[in-house]
Amino acid sequence: MVPHEHTKEVWPSVKKHLEKAAEYTYGRYTVDDIYDSIVDQDHTLWVAFDGEGVKGAVVTNFAFYPRKKYLVMAFCGGVQLDQWKDQMLKLLQHFAHDTYCDGVESTGRPGWTKIFQHDGHKPLWQTFQLPAADAGLGVSNG
Repeated sequence: MVPHEHTKEVWPSVKKHLEKAAEYTYGRYTVDDIYDSIVDQDHTLWVAFDGEGVKGAVVTNFAFYPRKKYLVMAFCGGVQLDQWKDQMLKLLQHFAHDTYCDGVESTGRPGWTKIFQHDGHKPLWQTFQLPAADAGLGVSNG
């Protein structure tokens, strides 16, 4: 976990890993928006590294529901995921427990199902993206 006050100095080594994650938001976020969410302190940066350098990064935040609290893996990116995913996931699960969360959740591409297939993940729903109505479609509001 990167303390918020160290985000600026760590960011250059993780930015490239989160650029692809931003691309998969389909225009909802840029990598600069991800940075801003960390600096604003409502998201937390986690870094995966070894003796050779940074391998990846995860950005989390909390989701508060009327009856539950979850640690959300909002963004994840990197290389050699198979070498650091298990340790990172355990760390995040312990952090979720320590911060009184009911669990860890994430929204992602269908490919993540394969990545988490042995971690006890439970697919709950799918996100659908539909276009906004065009003013010329004759749709009424009442």
